[in-house]
Amino acid sequence: MLTLSVDIWFVNLGLKFSDWIKSFKIGNFEIFIYGCIIAASVLLALTVACIVAKKTGQNDENYAELMIWGVIFGIIGARLYYVAFDWDAYKDNLKEILNLRAGGLAIYGGVIAGAVTGWIFCKVKKLNFPQILDTAFLGVVLAQSTGRWSNFVNMECFGGYTDNLLAMRLNIAKVNGSMITQDLLEKAVTADGVTYIQVHPTFLYESLWNLALFVILLLMTRKKRFHGQIFLLYLMGYGVGRFWIEGLRTDQLKIGHTGIAISQVVSVVLCAAALVLYILGMKKAKAAEEIVAQAEKEAAEEIRGDVLEMIEADRKASEALAEAEAHAQETMEDAADAAEQARNDMEETSGEILEAEADSAHVEAQAAAEKAAQEAAEKAAQAAEQAQAAGEVLKEAAEEHAEALKDAAEEHAEALKDAAEEAVAKVQETADDAARRLQEAADAAIAKLQEAAAAAGEKNDGR
Repeated sequence: MLTLSVDIWFVNLGLKFSDWIKSFKIGNFEIFIYGCIIAASVLLALTVACIVAKKTGQNDENYAELMIWGVIFGIIGARLYYVAFDWDAYKDNLKEILNLRAGGLAIYGGVIAGAVTGWIFCKVKKLNFPQILDTAFLGVVLAQSTGRWSNFVNMECFGGYTDNLLAMRLNIAKVNGSMITQDLLEKAVTADGVTYIQVHPTFLYESLWNLALFVILLLMTRKKRFHGQIFLLYLMGYGVGRFWIEGLRTDQLKIGHTGIAISQVVSVVLCAAALVLYILGMKKAKAAEEIVAQAEKEAAEEIRGDVLEMIEADRKASEALAEAEAHAQETMEDAADAAEQARNDMEETSGEILEAEADSAHVEAQAAAEKAAQEAAEKAAQAAEQAQAAGEVLKEAAEEHAEALKDAAEEHAEALKDAAEEAVAKVQETADDAARRLQEAADAAIAKLQEAAAAAGEKNDGR
């Protein structure tokens, strides 16, 4: 029966991984899983950056172009950083500097080189460098979270001995011997014929730390107050986590022979610089927000004043309209009163004329009956003339009254002019009609008197 050897063992979680492989071949070409994970992480970083760019109104094509240059110079920077602080391992064999397949990349070197590349790229493209950093490093921090699993595949970048819940045992035969400390050797354990070192899974710590940092930064983008804020938060957040995790690792890059881990020094420097820049940025953002708030307040006050003026103007216009309507109503009432007065005056005049007709005819008829026919005829003629003269006088009086009404109407409004003229026309028509009727009555009376005189003559002849 074939027995599989356990190479990775999370002893307190009961997880075991047997016959662990770090690469596979396609034909004669060996492909390292480490590289596949790094490549996938780079694509993940680009995807996140492009999504954020679209949501913030940026051209996502800029990030695709930046990725090409960033990956190239980021790898160069990461390699040079690693070689610089592990020079003793390369000074006698410089060709090994180019042997990336053997490992040896430092994340801080990649971050620094990538940032410098981004700065040059933004200068050439005339882009906002802090905004580019904010967007790009949202993808970078997530890529760091996934990229750390390449260390798990390579069984590297672990810490010293621990027996905590996440303690990880590694098959010592498959681990790079330069990463194994004396303390780990002394605490090594053997199970089923395999010797293990038990370590801190620092790759897992950093992966989880970066994943949490990504979530925090993503949430902070909704409350961002200035460009560069997310990048500075990244430097502080990652710096704190890296300082702690670096202290656990057994493969630290040291400053010469001082025993000081360069990544911890870089973490402190970057954290301090980022904190200062963050405080300055927040002060500038606050000052800018106060200026904007003051401008908005002044604009609001100005708009409020304009609105109040418009309301006041509208109120005055409404009052003027109401006053005009009241005046028009008053004018119409005056015109109606004037027309009514004219009508009453016309009726009174007509009544007087009719009464005058009746009385005059009666008197003249009686006088004509008693007198001789000739005398009656003369008196009837005189009565007709007098009636005609009275009609002319009445006509003049009506015209004078209409003119007076016309003048009174013009004093109130132009609208009364038509009403007054109409009243005058009606009075004129009435007067003419009255004169006509009076003339007809006079003619009738004369005819009757003539008939009476004729009849009286016939009676005298009969006698």
